[in-house]
Amino acid sequence: MTRQGVVTVVRLGGESAMRAEAAFRLIYAEVFADPPYEETTDDVAAAFRRFRAQIRRETFRAALAKAEDGEPIGMAYGHHLGANTGWWDQLVEPVSEDMRREDGHRTFGLLELAVRECRRRQGVARRLHETLLGGLDAERVLLNVHPESRAASAAYRAWGYRKVGEARPWPGAGLHDVMLLDLG
Repeated sequence: MTRQGVVTVVRLGGESAMRAEAAFRLIYAEVFADPPYEETTDDVAAAFRRFRAQIRRETFRAALAKAEDGEPIGMAYGHHLGANTGWWDQLVEPVSEDMRREDGHRTFGLLELAVRECRRRQGVARRLHETLLGGLDAERVLLNVHPESRAASAAYRAWGYRKVGEARPWPGAGLHDVMLLDLG
């Protein structure tokens, strides 16, 4: 557990994330309703059907930030990419075989990171990111970010991510930037 000011950030495994699903859903629905995402109630429902499947993965981990009064204010989650992941297949321009090689341990896929508007620009996203990745056994982290989400893109670049391509993460999606963080 990390505590700074009035924000507490905790790392969760799958079972504890399932118990906190309402907090994750609240944050997700609020943040991704805004432009450029404009997700609907149906989109949120679909995201949390996926969430329930993702939390069952052995390598799933999450981070949840709460205000001093217990109000959920930010979340992040992801899991290692399996050897047969389709993530690299979504890129518009193919990458090298070495780049796309996965073994279930090499790459952690950061699926979501979101902070409610009332708590942005206070270091909450960075703390979520650090808590989520703390002690992670992976060579790198991979994520997709909407290119019109300038603040998120800027934060990822400041944390060391680099753009490695563009992808359509799901059928009908606009292009997203694919970013990679080498963990050393």
